[in-house]
Amino acid sequence: MGEIDDTVKEKRVVFVTVGTTCFDALLRAVDTLEVKNELFKKGYTDILIQMGHSHKGSGSIFETLQLGKSLIVVVNEDLMDNHQSELAEVLAEIKHLYCARPQTLYKTISDMDPGSLVPYQPGDAKPVAKLINRYLGFPED
Repeated sequence: MGEIDDTVKEKRVVFVTVGTTCFDALLRAVDTLEVKNELFKKGYTDILIQMGHSHKGSGSIFETLQLGKSLIVVVNEDLMDNHQSELAEVLAEIKHLYCARPQTLYKTISDMDPGSLVPYQPGDAKPVAKLINRYLGFPED
């Protein structure tokens, strides 16, 4: 009789969403061997990519944070008036998530330490609103 391998590796999924926008640069970045290898080194086992007509933008960011998941927001620099980019940069500044560009995704994954992220506490939007206002150049109260 053979040995039974009772070590079951935990499935850790990377979820990539592009929503309804065309974001081929992100898909190309995720599909590189260096990004896949770095994700594997970090313990991730699968990549799930969502494309199509279920785009939520900022809503997807906050849903992910509320679930307590580590998050890298990859900014689509081809979009005009990209408010998700501004939001991601502010939330990265206060350590709720990581923010990257397609060309920096590998380095962001390589350098990331999910344990250093500050858990997002829904409800009090004042700190985030204050940072967004400062980022957009509005006077502080």
